[in-house]
Amino acid sequence: MDSLEDQIRHLEEKIINGGSLSKEDSFLIVDTPETDIFDLFASANRIRRHFRGNTVGLCSIVNAKSGACPEDCSFCAQSSRSRACVEVFPLLDKKTVIRKAKEVGKSGVKRFSIVTSGRKVSGKDLSRLAQMISGIRTLGLLPCASLGLLDENELLILKRAGLERYHHNLETSERFFSGICSTHSYADKVRTIKAAQSAGLSVCSGGIFGMGETWQDRIDLAFALRELHVDSVPINFLVPINGTALEQRDLLHPFHALKIVSLYRFILPRKEIRICGGRAQVLHEFHPLVFPAGADGMITGNYLTTPGRTPEDDLRLIETYGFTL
Repeated sequence: MDSLEDQIRHLEEKIINGGSLSKEDSFLIVDTPETDIFDLFASANRIRRHFRGNTVGLCSIVNAKSGACPEDCSFCAQSSRSRACVEVFPLLDKKTVIRKAKEVGKSGVKRFSIVTSGRKVSGKDLSRLAQMISGIRTLGLLPCASLGLLDENELLILKRAGLERYHHNLETSERFFSGICSTHSYADKVRTIKAAQSAGLSVCSGGIFGMGETWQDRIDLAFALRELHVDSVPINFLVPINGTALEQRDLLHPFHALKIVSLYRFILPRKEIRICGGRAQVLHEFHPLVFPAGADGMITGNYLTTPGRTPEDDLRLIETYGFTL
């Protein structure tokens, strides 16, 4: 019988030659011991380079409406069940959002996303957001948005205003989802993703890891994203926040986090694998390994309620590897 290392290489060759991973194959990656994890990274890196080249996609977000969310997502500091101290404010004005977008553009970031709290934005706010999106487009940036459970007609309004991509995470597997949220369903999320695609938008959808899910859940999420044909897959690592339902969770081990990145590169070889929230807190000195592990994108700057890395630090890392934006 082939060694685990040989089996991983066979899977790499299968993918590079146009094949795809089965769920059974995926567990070979999960079973890779820490002593052999750099062999796994090497295979994931070759798959990344074959399908994605040496280009890294950078994006940044603005927290455009914060707190007071009626949803009960257990990981979120802004949710109705959270006791965390977060800033609460209504939708920012267009001038403020455009100013933040200009700052991002100067750093070399190409995508800029407007993110709002709540189940979905109101009709009044949707009109204001459409104006902001048009303004972002005129700056030469690619406008993205994460505005909740919108329907196709609402998304078409944003598309006509210049929206290029809609972000809506599945968060985790369908099996595990009810354990982290009860105020909307997994089916609601799938419906939103399909509505965005029907509106002609690119879709960014991924999950949060370290919430208590199993490796089976992580694999199931990847396959669900593959079946939905999303374009970009954000990978977030839970940072437990005091006052949230998951405040007692431990941070993921850095090698487990990086193994998730490699797993997703194997399952979704042609997609952008974007490392997002929690990367600085979870990976620490192992952070430069996100690219060798298979990633080809990241959110730079701060997140909604947790700090991130500066664009300058991320650009230096990208330059060190000899990658391009």
